[in-house]
Amino acid sequence: MNTNETKVLKFIIEKKETNQRVISEGAGISIGSVNKSIKALAQENYLDDELNPTQKTKDLIKSSKPRNAIILAAGIGMRMVPINTQTPKGLLEIHGEPLIERIIKQLRDVGVSEIDIVVGFMKEEYEYLIDEYGVNLIINEDYSRFNNIYSLYLARNFISNTYIVPCDLWFADNPFNEIEINSWYMVENLDSIESQSDLRNPIQSRSYTKRNLRVNRKNEIKKDFKNGKHVWPAGVAYVNFDVSKYFVEKIKYFVEKNQLLNCFWEEAMYDGDKFLLPAKIIDRNVVAEINTYEQLRDLDRDSYNLKDDAIEVIKETFGVRSQDIKNIRILKKGMTNRSFKFSVNNKDYIMRIPGEGTENLIDRESEANIYQKIRPLKISDNLLYINPDNGYKITEYIHNSRNCDSKSDRDLNMCLDVIRKLHNSDYTVDNFFSIFDNINFYEDLWGQESSIFKNYEETKENVFRLKDFIDDNTDEFSLCHIDANPDNFIIDESDNVYLIDWEYAAMQDPLVDIAMFCIYAMYDEEEIDHFIDLYFVNGCTQIERIKIYCYIAACGLLWSNWCEYKRHIGVEFGEYSLRQYRYARDYYKLAKKEMEKYYV
Repeated sequence: MNTNETKVLKFIIEKKETNQRVISEGAGISIGSVNKSIKALAQENYLDDELNPTQKTKDLIKSSKPRNAIILAAGIGMRMVPINTQTPKGLLEIHGEPLIERIIKQLRDVGVSEIDIVVGFMKEEYEYLIDEYGVNLIINEDYSRFNNIYSLYLARNFISNTYIVPCDLWFADNPFNEIEINSWYMVENLDSIESQSDLRNPIQSRSYTKRNLRVNRKNEIKKDFKNGKHVWPAGVAYVNFDVSKYFVEKIKYFVEKNQLLNCFWEEAMYDGDKFLLPAKIIDRNVVAEINTYEQLRDLDRDSYNLKDDAIEVIKETFGVRSQDIKNIRILKKGMTNRSFKFSVNNKDYIMRIPGEGTENLIDRESEANIYQKIRPLKISDNLLYINPDNGYKITEYIHNSRNCDSKSDRDLNMCLDVIRKLHNSDYTVDNFFSIFDNINFYEDLWGQESSIFKNYEETKENVFRLKDFIDDNTDEFSLCHIDANPDNFIIDESDNVYLIDWEYAAMQDPLVDIAMFCIYAMYDEEEIDHFIDLYFVNGCTQIERIKIYCYIAACGLLWSNWCEYKRHIGVEFGEYSLRQYRYARDYYKLAKKEMEKYYV
């Protein structure tokens, strides 16, 4: 049964209408196609001589009837900043109703009450749905590492006559049906945009990146196809028993082969440029996808979720209304914080929101004081607002800029000029950053759990043996950045260098900043020695070099412990964590070897 035949048969069943002109108008196909489809359906015994559904059709309806639904709600929704720090996307309210509840009600309205919801981020927030609607929650522990293909993999045993629905969609009308004859994938008809006024319709105010998906005359979805209707994926699918086994095998294949784990599940459904499921084309005024703060605001300006702390800070800082805050976009997630870019009065800024667990790690009052202290040096980004209690911060966005290239001597020398300027200033603060105390502090934050590294106790004991050498050979301290990551050096088009993120800044041995830069850049031994030589324009003494090796070992263990704490609260850093631990072990050995030479 082809697409037109399916449309005609479904229309006859649902509307109990056999007038061909009415079918043509209702099903959206030509009268000629209706006639052809009716003839084929009769020949295949789906319709009798009076165009009534036959027993074969009734059996088909029964076997294809929607049985259940899977709602995908595990993701963090990073583009939803700043709301995503407080509310998971599925629970965003539109006109007083959470998105996911509206989807559940629409499913129940067509008789689908068996609903599995794959949750991960803020999973506890969805728990009430179990009692309220009788749903089942499937826990995705790897929501922060993998995309929704993994969520669907976890729910694979429930796929057959199943709706698959993302949690971030709002449907004006119910998109589900008691009768589903065939499988489909929902796409929006972009060719239905007739004017720019359409784009001002709140339900249509979505940002469409360049993706050339088309639907051809056979109702096939194809990539990079030159003809046919231009469409956009809506993310909703119906998978019936005919294709469910193949569908599930495709998902299993890619996940168990560790492929496409960072992709949407749809990527697994292509055979070359052709999508496995046929298209169900809808107009753009049927569905709204809520991916950003602005999309939520456009659809429901009175939504409770718009009353966000970060937005209120922006409004107060600039004296503007919520609708004056525009172009909100997530920036790359940092190791400690989340940040987003926004515009006010055609000027761009960055809002920082502290990340998970930072309240245990950062002295925000000290950070605020240091920003004020270093302002005359003109080496940092331009601060407009900082809250010493919760760490919210607003700075000017630096246009046409880039991070330091840790492999470029030109960049390194420019960044070292900034570091020297800081180290040579006479600015002092009350707080001191003790590497060894913080190693213990981060370890204490683990609670009763032991390290993931089997030889941790040996490594820690060795690193602490370096403390005496450091203390015996250090008598001068300066204000240091402590977090001298190459990514924290921003270089604009005029080669101005800005050192950002002063959260850990404190008094310390200036050589700590050199060690920190090396381990953040993940330099090997040759690169480390080269960077040391660049810093010491008049030559590095043997004591200074050994001391930097000691700091590399100690700071490696420091940040390894920091990563272990973050892992305990659900944030993984992968290779970075392992490399830091290796610095602790390898540079203890190197420092010890060089000390033995020095004392001979």
